[in-house]
Amino acid sequence: MKMVFIGGGNMGEAMVHAVLEKGMAKADEITVSDVSGTRRSHLAKRYGVNTESDNRTTVGKADIVVIAVKPASLPVVSAELKGLFQSTQTVVSIVAGAPLSLLYERLGHTGVVRCMPNMPAQVGEGMTVWIAAEGVDEEGKKTVASLLGSLGREIRVEDEKLIDMATAVSGSGPGFVFLIIESLIDAGVQIGLPRDLSQELVLETILGSTRMVRQSGKHPAELRNQVTSPGGTTAEGLLRLESGGIRALIAQAVIAAYDKARALTGG
Repeated sequence: MKMVFIGGGNMGEAMVHAVLEKGMAKADEITVSDVSGTRRSHLAKRYGVNTESDNRTTVGKADIVVIAVKPASLPVVSAELKGLFQSTQTVVSIVAGAPLSLLYERLGHTGVVRCMPNMPAQVGEGMTVWIAAEGVDEEGKKTVASLLGSLGREIRVEDEKLIDMATAVSGSGPGFVFLIIESLIDAGVQIGLPRDLSQELVLETILGSTRMVRQSGKHPAELRNQVTSPGGTTAEGLLRLESGGIRALIAQAVIAAYDKARALTGG
């Protein structure tokens, strides 16, 4: 399968790595187009893929074209690519804030997938929500599912409004989680733990707790009750968190991220 990646940034590189690791394509079947000579040199050296500086020369024979550029670069990139796509090609956009209607208009192509992978995709633990336009056939959808699944987990939705909602939860969510992790580490240091030990305790606690929710199938509230002994240390800590309005703050953060995502897409 021949694949072209327009943009060789962190997410584009993560996708190249995943495709090669999962055997979806060989290095000589992958081309990365990027304006940065440094990035092209890095990708060619590390992965053995083909690299180009001119987007227009890359897309002709590709089965899948992934557009992985910054939103500010989309007008220029789409102007270069408009009219070059064949009906059998599938275009996968990970450009934040670009709805399907905008992609149709700027690319002159209806075989488009819009998706929102999150940052952990860079280590194969991502969560990607995506939607396929009517111009993407069943074979194309299967290929896209495999491509995005190579980054972690993928969920296809039928309502594009859910993409902005997913952006607020899974797209922005890692930033919220990183802040919580950072705060827990600092709190451990504040009570006297060495920083490296505090970090190890926090990371394994977050990881283990997440796996327990998934593997047990229990509601997080049920698990929280199991670890909270009457009058114990966890109960005391949870009381302080609840009195500080942690639930409301997290909800406000997600709502604010969702409102921003809608503003970017004109929703």
